[in-house]
Amino acid sequence: MLVGYGRVSSADQDLTVQVDALKDAGCERVFSEKKSGRRAGDRATLAEALDFVRQGDTLLVTRLDRLARSTQDLHNILAMLDAKGVGFKCLAQSGVDTTTSTGKLMLGVLGAVAAFEADLRAERQAEGIAKAKAAGKYRGRAPSVDYSQVRKLRKQGVSPTEISRLLGVGRTTIYRIIAGD
Repeated sequence: MLVGYGRVSSADQDLTVQVDALKDAGCERVFSEKKSGRRAGDRATLAEALDFVRQGDTLLVTRLDRLARSTQDLHNILAMLDAKGVGFKCLAQSGVDTTTSTGKLMLGVLGAVAAFEADLRAERQAEGIAKAKAAGKYRGRAPSVDYSQVRKLRKQGVSPTEISRLLGVGRTTIYRIIAGD
């Protein structure tokens, strides 16, 4: 049996293209979810799909990054599938097919390249942030509340809880501002 798994990272993204591609590829059952792909263990529908597949089945995804974002997760998932006698194929990277020796090699190479690219991206981001901080252009998130307004209300005798309610921010924020005075 061909079993499909589709995933998008956020609720405002659409799964239709992935689900249609998996059905067109012959999947009899398609599992799909809207969940960040950082850790496979955090995705309940993926766990359900992995539990569902049986010996002789093949799990299909449209792209490798829909299944795993780290080589560790990828290898763990593939080892679990292999232990169950389940194959794995990727539609976009057609060489990725764990039912063949060449496909297994291709999968290992692609997984290593993906991890390398993720590391490079993280390094570039950190360098960019450091450069922006040095130039005085990186200041972090804008304050969520006007500090002077909090201080003014507090001087008028308004309680922190009431200030929190009036300004629509958490009490912890109000206490932090007051403590800074």
